Amino acid sequence: MSDLKDPRVLFAAERTLLAWNRTSLSFIAFGFLIERAGLLLHVLAPERAAGLNAMLGFWIGVLFILLGAFAAIWSSRQFRALLRTLSPAEFPAGYGFRWGLAVNMVVAFLGLVLVGALFIGRG
Repeated sequence: MSDLKDPRVLFAAERTLLAWNRTSLSFIAFGFLIERAGLLLHVLAPERAAGLNAMLGFWIGVLFILLGAFAAIWSSRQFRALLRTLSPAEFPAGYGFRWGLAVNMVVAFLGLVLVGALFIGRG
């Protein structure tokens, strides 16, 4: 348990959580971009878009999306572990510190839904 009795510890941890949230979103967006780039190449130059390249782009994109979902889940886990170490004096009265966790978990869930949608759309 922390003896600092300083709410700045909570705020620093929350900033770190939200930085990981941005990183997660970046991984997910980048993965989606890679996955869809294969589709764009297939439309623009079907003779050059071989099956192996399309498959490779699909799997790399899916892996980036899964990495983003994992980063969101893991950073939420780390934040919850840190919250358990803080004393009640380090939580400002009425401050909703769980919103960052909720947003991170929604991002992770939506990343996993996106992976499912990509697999379903691939048919």
